Amino acid sequence: MSVLRDSLIQLITETSTNLPPDVRRALKRAQWQEELGSRAALALNTILDNIVSAEEDVQPICQDTGMPTFLVKCPVGYNQLELEAEIKAAVAEATRMGKLRPNSVDPLTGKNSGDNLGPGTPVIHFSQWTHDEVEVRLILKGGGCENKNIQYSLPVELPGLGRANRDLDGIRKCILHAIYQAQGQGCSAGVIGVGIGGDRTSGYELAKEQLFRSLEDTNPNPVLAELESYIMQTANHLEIGTMGFGGRVTLLGCKIGAMNRLPASFFVSVAYNCWAFRRLGVVLDPQTGAVKRWLYKDQPEPVTRPEGGFDLTQAKVLRAPIREEDVRALRVGDVVLVEGEIHTGRDELHKYLVKHDAPVDLRGGVIYHCGPVMLKDEQGQWQVKAAGPTTSSREEPYQAEILEKFGVRAVIGKGGMGAKTLAGLQKTGAVYLNAIGGAAQYYARCIKRVKGVDFLEQFGIPEAMWHLEVAGFPAIVTMDAHGNSLHQEVEEHSLVKLEDLKEPVFV
Repeated sequence: MSVLRDSLIQLITETSTNLPPDVRRALKRAQWQEELGSRAALALNTILDNIVSAEEDVQPICQDTGMPTFLVKCPVGYNQLELEAEIKAAVAEATRMGKLRPNSVDPLTGKNSGDNLGPGTPVIHFSQWTHDEVEVRLILKGGGCENKNIQYSLPVELPGLGRANRDLDGIRKCILHAIYQAQGQGCSAGVIGVGIGGDRTSGYELAKEQLFRSLEDTNPNPVLAELESYIMQTANHLEIGTMGFGGRVTLLGCKIGAMNRLPASFFVSVAYNCWAFRRLGVVLDPQTGAVKRWLYKDQPEPVTRPEGGFDLTQAKVLRAPIREEDVRALRVGDVVLVEGEIHTGRDELHKYLVKHDAPVDLRGGVIYHCGPVMLKDEQGQWQVKAAGPTTSSREEPYQAEILEKFGVRAVIGKGGMGAKTLAGLQKTGAVYLNAIGGAAQYYARCIKRVKGVDFLEQFGIPEAMWHLEVAGFPAIVTMDAHGNSLHQEVEEHSLVKLEDLKEPVFV
């Protein structure tokens, strides 16, 4: 293996398993601000526990390692083709090692390449500079937060905020609405990058570029610096909180850039990133490929394993197969411990089950919205390397039908689901359990063995139906069998709070 490839594998591994210091500091500040014993504090403590485990075990912080996106700066005359080939080889090797989940899927056939390589994967942006060094920055942005990216074309009418005009105050309204619409589905508390101007493509690129800035820098443009400060002071007024559970901290960072636009177009593009804000960088020797120094690591920020996670003294045990009367006894806010066999299921499986029989008996069973990172050991047995929940809203078109068709009693995911699923839970006597998004190592510890897998060749590792035996798997009831939804409650409350911010600020 070349020195250059080894350096790139180090970068990928560190980015996947070790959060940068500025993000750690932001999460610790958020922990101090939340009310002790609240659902948001519980979630943050679980997140910090997960960060410690990922660092100690050198395993992915979150199972969704996203679309690897590299920003590369090279000296004039440097061989970019060779570097691109080495980046792709490093991505494939990191995937084989379990540091990246295989996430590259053909949009027409649905076939997973298995190595994170394919047309457009990974994303690599090259530019030249005058320094005699190679700089490589990497961000791993998961699909849950990627789906909460949003772009506005001004002027536009916004719920709770009214008309956003083509001016600074209209931009302010768009950013606040972007935070509101993400709710807990993007694993809040999050970070946003904002691109003002450009066209539809360049605006989004500019927004994502802002995510490579330090959370602790100051925008050199005083107007944008003031806007960033305002958003950071104001966004938490929405009280969406960590995981969308409600709380005092909704946003960890806001970074804004601007570029010229066409007279006919005024775009505000927002890239939303989850709390698992995985981005690092290295400066390489252009001759040897060796790491000369790391970026974002100038001030180490250790995290200790916190106390005050899930209070299990009053937790209710749900042992699969689960009885309907046990589900009917649950209410929103209850902490439960799931025991026994659970079955992972994401987009492909839900689509399949609507028209086909299940390969296993799901009566009284548990479906876990999860696309784990899996590796075979030396004995050929599957081992779970990371297994946090995925965003559940994608399963909304299917979930109620599957609950009734198969007699499923519990669904585990993150971010909540909509009215159709809520009605289905009430009708069939089922419950939605919110696990802590991104806590892939925390939940991997609860999985005692892999009992089997279906649809592996057909769907690939993330979308396959994994049959897992769990013990002491904690989650919170956020949608019960009585028509109650914490997610609906928080969204309605935050909309009222959003309306408080309707009046112009920048005139």
